[in-house]
Amino acid sequence: MNFTLSPAIKQLCPSFKMGIIQYKNIEVGDSPQMLKGRLRLFQESIYFDLESKKVTEFEGVSEWRKLFKTFGTDPSKYRPSIEALIRRIGKQTYLPSINSAVDINNFFSLQYEVPIGIYDSSNLEGPIEFTIGKKEESYEALNERNISLENKIISKDALGAFGSPYVDSNRAYVTEKTTQAVQFIYLKPSLSEEQAYKLTKSLSDMFIQIHGGEATYQVIS
Repeated sequence: MNFTLSPAIKQLCPSFKMGIIQYKNIEVGDSPQMLKGRLRLFQESIYFDLESKKVTEFEGVSEWRKLFKTFGTDPSKYRPSIEALIRRIGKQTYLPSINSAVDINNFFSLQYEVPIGIYDSSNLEGPIEFTIGKKEESYEALNERNISLENKIISKDALGAFGSPYVDSNRAYVTEKTTQAVQFIYLKPSLSEEQAYKLTKSLSDMFIQIHGGEATYQVIS
């Protein structure tokens, strides 16, 4: 599977980076207690941080709000997924365990303060491009709403758009039947190439430790 950044993204944000991990022969299931416990403790830590810190003061949230503005999206109306997660925690509505793949996604997203998406590769087709959505583009999201993709960062394949650091579509979500997947890390533009690779490798290693299988990773910028 090939991945490219559109010229439109490069022009508006020359330091834009994506971490990409492809998985084969994985086994998705109920999260091990270790992961459930770490996810819960980390959320509680964030909740206490929010007693003296605004959501917008989290470095990752701040960077991604600026990026949304750069691409023409109002972050107060369409929040980056990492901001939505932290705001949810601030209301003590902690994230439930979904499955091992989604739980790792949420854990690393909170830890590194970046949006992360994971998709069942069997529901994707052809090369994937990261680009900016057009006025006529939309999809049905995981929250069952029809989302306009105008001026939003999106991932699209031969069948159309399926992912975004705002909210993903319902086309390629990962279930316990998933055996091959692809993961997108919407890295902070401020990260160096070395830091970007280190973060991507760290997520890949933990994912394989829990799910088995094989992984290949790359960073595109």
